[in-house]
Amino acid sequence: MSADQGRRRFLAAGGALTLSFAMPAWSAQDALPKSLEKTPWLDAWIRIDADERITVFTGKAELGQGIKTALLQVVADELRIAPGRLTLVTADTARTPDEGMTAGSNSMKDSGAALRHAAGQVRMRLGALAAARLGTPAAGLALKDGAFIAPDGRRASFGQLVTGQELHLRATSQPAPPAPGPKTAIGQSLPRIDIPAKVTGGAAYVQDLRLPNMVHARVVRPPAQAATLSAVDTAAVMRLPGVLKIVRDGRFLAVIADGEYRAVKAAALLARAVRWETPAALPVHPDIKALVMAQPAEPATILERGARVHEGTHFKATYTRPFQLHASIGPSCAVAQLVENRYTVWTHSQGVFPLRGALAELLGVKEDAIRCIHVEGSGCYGHNAADDVAADAALLARAFPGRPVRVQWMREDEHGWEPFGAAMVAQVAATLGPDGRIADWQYDVFTPPHNTRPGKAGNLLPATHLAKPFTPPVPKPSPQPEGSGDRNAIPYYRLPNARVTHHFQPKAVLRTSAMRGLGAYCNVFAIESFMDELARAAKVDPVAFRLRHLDDPRAIEVVKLAAAKFGWDGYKKTARRGRGFAFARYKNLASYCALAVEVEVARETGLVRVTRVSSAVDCGEIVNPDGVRNQIEGGVNQSASWTLLEQVRFDAERVLTVDWASYPILRFGQVPDKVDVHLIDRPGQPFLGTGEAAQGPAAAAIANAVFDASGLRMRDLPLDRARMRKAS
Repeated sequence: MSADQGRRRFLAAGGALTLSFAMPAWSAQDALPKSLEKTPWLDAWIRIDADERITVFTGKAELGQGIKTALLQVVADELRIAPGRLTLVTADTARTPDEGMTAGSNSMKDSGAALRHAAGQVRMRLGALAAARLGTPAAGLALKDGAFIAPDGRRASFGQLVTGQELHLRATSQPAPPAPGPKTAIGQSLPRIDIPAKVTGGAAYVQDLRLPNMVHARVVRPPAQAATLSAVDTAAVMRLPGVLKIVRDGRFLAVIADGEYRAVKAAALLARAVRWETPAALPVHPDIKALVMAQPAEPATILERGARVHEGTHFKATYTRPFQLHASIGPSCAVAQLVENRYTVWTHSQGVFPLRGALAELLGVKEDAIRCIHVEGSGCYGHNAADDVAADAALLARAFPGRPVRVQWMREDEHGWEPFGAAMVAQVAATLGPDGRIADWQYDVFTPPHNTRPGKAGNLLPATHLAKPFTPPVPKPSPQPEGSGDRNAIPYYRLPNARVTHHFQPKAVLRTSAMRGLGAYCNVFAIESFMDELARAAKVDPVAFRLRHLDDPRAIEVVKLAAAKFGWDGYKKTARRGRGFAFARYKNLASYCALAVEVEVARETGLVRVTRVSSAVDCGEIVNPDGVRNQIEGGVNQSASWTLLEQVRFDAERVLTVDWASYPILRFGQVPDKVDVHLIDRPGQPFLGTGEAAQGPAAAAIANAVFDASGLRMRDLPLDRARMRKAS
């Protein structure tokens, strides 16, 4: 028998599953998944109780991406049990493994891989226990519905097998063999377990959380980043019904009341009782390019390949992205309580463990005195104000101990004070050789920080407003291959001579941090727009031009599939309508995504409307096809909103886009008429994640389609009506 044949394997028999427990072949190259290596105990990930309850733990947070369902599917498949019998606990510093941030489309890659490995080893451990308990050779046991069954019908359920510490074992690097028989959960579009409450008005979000004896608070923000509080008269506010306390510490000013509306009324009166000094502290420049380029930068070459080539036809262009908002549909919210010197914080932070560390520094306590529990927030990907409002709540819980303190931000708080998506400038130059291929590529991206998450207390907004303020730590760029502002700045194409430089700007004009995709959105927009320009200059079809520069078979397949499903070759152009194409592999190591887009450009108004989208995606093995489609559709719609509408505006004193009128987002009537998502499944391949795969390609494909429809090459985002009319 070969080593491969000698691995533990399951054999289908009689409608049930028969087990064989030979040890698997193993090589030194096998290793634990990263998250499991950090927390290697099996019962830290999967707990089985005597009453047959099975609980699954993940350090990742549900952000609307559907991981609550997908992760249960992974475990259910390994244990060959119905997903409905499993309960999932997400990010909780007292209960779950520490998996850092839920970011970078890494949830399935990190937590999915860890849970698959852990669940496989749990399955094998339970099988060995069942063989000993039933006195039956392992090869004669069947596995069905959470129990092992001997040939004579005797059963040993999972719950009966783990009455002690049987699963308190370290995971080994030896992977379990595939679970027996056909897959029962992975690859199925199971209904998402987080959806019902969201569509029926149930308690779904932290904004819905109501705890016994809870009080409500509102924070009165300064009118501008540099404003200082010179005086406040609190007497009238304290006389209002229900007002329990006013808290002031430096520029941090808040009111606590026994009801939410009472807190709102008290905060409004308190805001009128404050005198602020507001200097003109923000630089004013004529456009985003001038603003970004005026900031000091630290250049670092992230790609140096070949040598400069000067012979050929030269092209260059500059692309820009403005500051943009996360624009969460529900303004940020948190609840905190201090009881017997221990804090509990309910938060929609994407990193409960890093937040706990920052709060410990802020409050001057040890980390084990704080428990952070993730509760979903309404509508955000990235570092919005979730961590800031958690700090608000923790500070106010310290000032008003015993009762839960709920802090709800208002729309003007969210739009005016959240960390923004960073403005960017991308300069690209290329040389086309006589053969119509790219002979030389030079790319420079200029951008402030894309990641200032906690961490440290200084990363929390209220910590910088205290009488003894915490200083934000000096931001640093994230290293390649994932990068931050330089994410996807290295083209995925075969370019023999290329140089890419990241000009990192430590000090931003506005506070910036992670927004979905980080720098990939702008970098892919710039690269794929320029690829379109080069294709037209070479008089080559844009899809064919990309294919001639690709050598990854998986990339080639998604490009061809997206083009074919769109009907690229047979497309017939009509007046004011045009098509565009784009491709990227997110982070150059995650999902592959290609998009073909059709747009319509109104001659009179300049309004751009996306009429249809065909996309192809390769994200490795697909756990929940509907979930992947949701992620791509959502990414296309969000990118369309960024690309066509969104930009933060500010003057010398303050941010001006503090409501939906001044910061419009895509409405339901403006979403593409049709978005088709075509999936390429790779069973047995690693999970690659899809949450941020579509944003960059969608932006470039829209811009390329706008050129095809109108003849206008738009290199500055957003492509709103004002910019389109000015360009026409």
